[in-house]
Amino acid sequence: MSVGPFTRPTLLSVSLLCKAFLNSPFCSVKVNGLPNLLHALDDQERASGRGVVTVCNHISTLDDPLTWGVLPTRLTLNHRTTRWALGASDVMFTNPVFSTFFRAGQVLETFRGQGIYQPAVDTAIEKLDQGGWVHLFGEGYISQASSFDKEHGATVLRRFKWGVGRILMETAVPPIVIPMWLTGFDQLMPEGRAFPWKYIPRLGVKLSVTFGKPLPPEDIQAALRAMGREELFGVSSPDRVREGVTREAIGMNLESEPRKRQIDHTRSMVTAVVQRAVEELGRCVSVGKS
Repeated sequence: MSVGPFTRPTLLSVSLLCKAFLNSPFCSVKVNGLPNLLHALDDQERASGRGVVTVCNHISTLDDPLTWGVLPTRLTLNHRTTRWALGASDVMFTNPVFSTFFRAGQVLETFRGQGIYQPAVDTAIEKLDQGGWVHLFGEGYISQASSFDKEHGATVLRRFKWGVGRILMETAVPPIVIPMWLTGFDQLMPEGRAFPWKYIPRLGVKLSVTFGKPLPPEDIQAALRAMGREELFGVSSPDRVREGVTREAIGMNLESEPRKRQIDHTRSMVTAVVQRAVEELGRCVSVGKS
């Protein structure tokens, strides 16, 4: 995976700033399950194209990059152990300076309203096919704890975007999927504050970052079993050459409108499997079982 000349210094400087903040008297942070991610990043199968996907709730503008300040510095020195993320064009790529900065920080520009067949999602799949690490905020936007829905008293996140399912369905080798859960970041940067306070972190906040155990492969395979992955694209995964999957290209492989609906249904099922894992981790964190 090629990186630009500004990538390494950008990632390192941001990582060190985040570490400095997390280790300052201004906040406290509790980290749970970090070995789950470290073991995945050290997995030998990554050399053969098995990627890593982390998925978590999104509760503040500082979730990324501040969360990654809990990682060992050595990971920042290697682009294979630093995450790729998807970021909204209308928020993060609003001028040339921001665009250069976020691209150097391994953020892929996404466009709201353009669906799951857009270049950023194609690129995320390519990174995973190269054994990379892609981080996803499943909801696609900030949803602070005060707005969480409840079902039988348990936290329920807003429906995850189907791009999660597309990414997992189209990787050549099934990636390692690790759910995550963040707490306290919504208190650090609460939404709805007036200028200039909305840009200033609140101090004395208790944060937590929890890395869950990798999803059992059979959980996602069960959702995919309704239709073979090879049948979906007409070629076996090892022989598939990625040319940037588009809606039109996939349409050529569909026999009928019912077939398209079946693919959409399978994609939603895969996405739901991941969402349930993230929500379940959040419930464990809330009762102190993580």
